Amino acid sequence: MATGRTHRPATRSRGIPEATVARLPLYLRALTGLSERSVPTVSSEELAAAAGVNSAKLRKDFSYLGSYGTRGVGYDVEYLVYQISRELGLTQDWPVVIVGIGNLGAALANYGGFASRGFRVAALIDADPAMAGTPVAGIAVQHSDELEKIISDNGVSIGVISTPAGAAQQVCDRLVAAGVTSILNFAPTVLSVPDGVDVRKVDLSIELQILAFHEQRKAGEEAAGNNTEPADAPPLRATPASRKGPDGDMPAVMPV
Repeated sequence: MATGRTHRPATRSRGIPEATVARLPLYLRALTGLSERSVPTVSSEELAAAAGVNSAKLRKDFSYLGSYGTRGVGYDVEYLVYQISRELGLTQDWPVVIVGIGNLGAALANYGGFASRGFRVAALIDADPAMAGTPVAGIAVQHSDELEKIISDNGVSIGVISTPAGAAQQVCDRLVAAGVTSILNFAPTVLSVPDGVDVRKVDLSIELQILAFHEQRKAGEEAAGNNTEPADAPPLRATPASRKGPDGDMPAVMPV
């Protein structure tokens, strides 16, 4: 069986932009759903809507793959699934190690989508000796002392870090030294890696903070909308300070 160490995706060599690469998994997810419903073809508009992009961008992205569809028919779903899977390197086996088997690491280990998307969890690794031998998702956790041997024995080139922030850089350094060239980082810290090593960072707290920002802005806009005068309300005008009333000078009214 092919492993991640001997095969690399062809995207960079073919000059596909990183922004396009980032959208390919969205297209693949939408296409996989269509395939599971036995839908034979799909228009660019329908697929773009399912993937959450505009159709012009989708057609441009697919042009990098050499896929242009058929006028009046659309795109062949099964062929696109194969084409994108091949471009992403998902037609081969990618052994993955997960380092840090706390709550998050265990949840990742139990995620059922790895196998169906071309990834095999080759090992679960943790620094706690008490965790050694504990089965998680049917896989026995191994101690971090064995990390280098595990990577070598399994031909691993993708590592997942789900350790506390303080341990992440040391784990990253060991992964890289052992030959891992791609890292998915769930630890809330920025990793330093040499050239040739790719890091993707997933920080759930940052994503929640961004959502909180948008919620706060929406609430502020709603409050501002509730405080506005009706469109047909007469404007308030300033009253000259020298104007006399029955009880003397009338204070000027500040304009709104």
